[in-house]
Amino acid sequence: MYKKLFIPGPVNVTEDILQKMATPMIGHRTKEASNLQRSISDKLRKVMYTENEILLSTSSGSGLMEGAVRSCTQKRAAVFSCGNFGNRWYQMAVDNNVPADKFEVEWGEPTTAELVDQVLATGKYDLVAVTHNETSTGVMNPVEEIAQVMKKYPEVIFCIDAISSLGGVKIEVDELGIDICITSSQKCLSLPPGLSLCSISEKALEAARKVKFRGTYFDLLQIYDYIQKKDYQYPSTPSLSHMFALDYQLDKIFEEGLENRFARHREMANYVRKWAKEKFALLAQEQFTSNTVTCVKNTREINVGDLNKALGEKGYMISNGYGKLKEKTFRIAHMAEATLTEIRELLSLIDEILGL
Repeated sequence: MYKKLFIPGPVNVTEDILQKMATPMIGHRTKEASNLQRSISDKLRKVMYTENEILLSTSSGSGLMEGAVRSCTQKRAAVFSCGNFGNRWYQMAVDNNVPADKFEVEWGEPTTAELVDQVLATGKYDLVAVTHNETSTGVMNPVEEIAQVMKKYPEVIFCIDAISSLGGVKIEVDELGIDICITSSQKCLSLPPGLSLCSISEKALEAARKVKFRGTYFDLLQIYDYIQKKDYQYPSTPSLSHMFALDYQLDKIFEEGLENRFARHREMANYVRKWAKEKFALLAQEQFTSNTVTCVKNTREINVGDLNKALGEKGYMISNGYGKLKEKTFRIAHMAEATLTEIRELLSLIDEILGL
């Protein structure tokens, strides 16, 4: 049975996007492929508010997270974690033999600018990795405040995981001084999973040129150099189906209007947060709550699995808590093409099932 997904990815994909995925193949070494990639890059620069180059990867966002920490760390990486995906970024560094330290706060708490400042003041680190929007806890970190601290350390590479926020929340990459901003297709960009992308600054590229062992597939410098030399083509075969769909979807995003899209996400988030506070509680402090996914504290000690089973019979799906937060929380995503009307329907159904 088809279900309406209110989970933090993958998201519901509209029929026209699915049809674009079925566009007949072209040669990935043709002029048509170069034109397609150039069109995508130009449009993504507008979404990301950047003049930097855009790189695509046929992978989940984790691929470019691994590529960033491995390609651009010369000395030592400081990885800041407020949940599962920050921890994953740190583990990627460890698994790739990249010197790194993890600075983890309690799940539900944010990574603060003060913490970043304390860590960088030691002078030990040349790369910082921060999760913008942590889907395991529903925390959206204060990246604008962190960016102000980063200006005190201009030699440090600033990497952001915006996988579950970019396209639903305004992230002004150049204004914030973000060197590598990473996202992927199956969240706020409203595509099926399988494609990730990032912006990359000249500073990050210069750092990568000094790193000897950057890997191969996720070597950001190799990808960058190849598309410069080969007129927007890639070292290995890209997912053309995703590219056709992304180019089309970006036009739809501009048709809605970026500010309108961000406002729609805020409106849905505010509605879910209000409901969560009335019926349960929020895990995160409200000033640090996400505009794309809300993590609800299970104060009523309901069986979240049973709730989701009942929702599934009605054609809906939410997410249980992640990892150690399973059954202690549940998560409702409000991203991509979801509407306030759909969110109201979902919450009314939850009220009905739980007798609230």
